[in-house]
Amino acid sequence: MSEQIPVGVSSCLLGNAVRYDGGHKRDRYITDTLATYFTFVPVCPEVECGLPVPREPMRLVAAEGDPVRLVTVRTGLDLTERMETWCQRRADELVTENLCGFIFKKDSPSSGLHRVKLYHPSGHSSRREGRGLFAEAVTRRFPLMPVEEEGRLNDAQLRENFIERVFAMKRWRDFLADDPDYKKLIGFHTAQKFLVLAHHPEKYREMGQLVARGKEVPPDELLTTYGQLYLKSLEAFATVKKNTNVLQHMMGYFRDYLTPDEKAELLEIIDAYHAHLVPLIVPLTLLKHYVRKYDVEYLRDQVYLSPHPAELMLRNHV
Repeated sequence: MSEQIPVGVSSCLLGNAVRYDGGHKRDRYITDTLATYFTFVPVCPEVECGLPVPREPMRLVAAEGDPVRLVTVRTGLDLTERMETWCQRRADELVTENLCGFIFKKDSPSSGLHRVKLYHPSGHSSRREGRGLFAEAVTRRFPLMPVEEEGRLNDAQLRENFIERVFAMKRWRDFLADDPDYKKLIGFHTAQKFLVLAHHPEKYREMGQLVARGKEVPPDELLTTYGQLYLKSLEAFATVKKNTNVLQHMMGYFRDYLTPDEKAELLEIIDAYHAHLVPLIVPLTLLKHYVRKYDVEYLRDQVYLSPHPAELMLRNHV
């Protein structure tokens, strides 16, 4: 995957001074690390819908069971209709960007993805049950697209899952762009086997059943259904238990190759990973060494071994 991947991002996270106070919230992991692999499409809902910088801050307001409103804090100006109209139009425009993911600004009344404060109309205590109006429009328009908040990218598991899904969506998009047919789908499915098994074994079986009867399904329906299953399967976390099962499964392909000492060493390292003593990168590195050493063709093309650049170090945490 040589070209950079298009990913949407809240503009302030790139260091653009678009916040209500005239500042920004530059996130160096995004600008200094992810920018090596992603081409960012910046969006600031407030500025793009015509509000100035600086501006009066806003918040989400709703009584229990009432529709959520976007209201300025000091003057009480209701900007809900203006923002929602813009959000719908902007989400539709983003279709042409072929985004493979979106990183939102946490806590924002326009862009917050999770647990945004919802204030009571009286202005008293809030509850963290809201979602920003733009984040809501984007997730509704692109239900399969990986989305995350910049704050949650500090969590190793959430970071790995999000970025892995971004690369997976790019692979799927590239596959669809390469004049896919039934034979190519079988090849794609085969290469994704262990990646999907590490996330969602049940979905993998469902995908396998679909591919097995693929010649009976109209081509467009087959690709649409398979793509939905593939992208949904990766929403589940790849846990230590599921990764251990995959590692042991892959080890079986070396049955006729490994010496007793090599087999014992690999088992020992897999057990150490299962016991949370070493990160996933350790058994994977040894497995990749044996794939090259013994040229095991079936494993050579498995995406699971390198689903994203090693430089991102996503599998280096215990």
